[in-house]
Amino acid sequence: MSGFTWHGGRLAEARGAYGGQDWIDLSTGINPLAWPGSDHLSIDWRHLPDPHDLAAMEAAAAACFGVDPDHLCTVPGSEAGLRLVGRMLDMPARWLVPSYRTHAEIFAHGAPMSADEEPPREAIALLLANPNNPDGRILPPARLLQWLARLEERGGWLIVDEAYADAVPSCSLAGEVGDGRRLILLRSFGKFFGLAGVRLGFLLGPREIVAQLRRMLGEWPVSAAAVAFGGAAYRDRNWIDGTVTALGEHAAQLDGLLARHGLGARGECPLFRLVELEDGWALFDRLARRSILTRPFEEDRRWLRIGLPADTRALARLDRALADG
Repeated sequence: MSGFTWHGGRLAEARGAYGGQDWIDLSTGINPLAWPGSDHLSIDWRHLPDPHDLAAMEAAAAACFGVDPDHLCTVPGSEAGLRLVGRMLDMPARWLVPSYRTHAEIFAHGAPMSADEEPPREAIALLLANPNNPDGRILPPARLLQWLARLEERGGWLIVDEAYADAVPSCSLAGEVGDGRRLILLRSFGKFFGLAGVRLGFLLGPREIVAQLRRMLGEWPVSAAAVAFGGAAYRDRNWIDGTVTALGEHAAQLDGLLARHGLGARGECPLFRLVELEDGWALFDRLARRSILTRPFEEDRRWLRIGLPADTRALARLDRALADG
């Protein structure tokens, strides 16, 4: 069980443990309605990524986020960017829990805190995810701005992991990023666009931080494929806007299904729901025996995170599996 609690997406491990071939992966929180344009892109693997193409991709992403391109830097995945931020700031930290297990690894010194607490009045880096994982909690931007003001008074930083913010654009602080603000955001390409294998993300922050990160990463921070995918996808506003609406509709269908089976769903991020029951691991096992992979948690055996089914067929299979108790 320990492998399945480490992170989602362990389909090969699930097949080895449970058998079966026609698996539905609901373990990752990655958009099952993947951006379709990747099938039509031609990637030039013979040459290094072109700096002009990288700049154009960053401009498209910045326009989508609502930030000046000078305040954005490409990183090879949002987690990699976050780990580099920890090295750059090198200061005591607090991180909100529950959240990503890796958040506790970003800073050398610090301690967890709950969302019900207030940041201490000292120079710290406060790290949180919004929307959060695994519970899908969304903290209002107004509250985060209050925390930012409090941190700035003492020379601290607010760092927000916005890996899921494309699915809930109203929760983003991208419009607050600028010089003189001690605010850093991390964005992910793969989760919303459903292309996690691309390994593409962005840091948004003051130009001084952006310049420092560019020096650390060098001239080619990501592959030519990542540049091509990102450049085309962030320009596809019709798909982006339509997908935000579609995800909300799919999430409502999942909520209704879970409620019919007596499972109260937590979370405001449409890409997944967290259910809490007497034994989450037992439900994980029951679904896995029906070739449906979900995400259990070592830190709380009552939790089970269920990602968004891709279509009516997958939703119906989940319905049958939950009914077959």
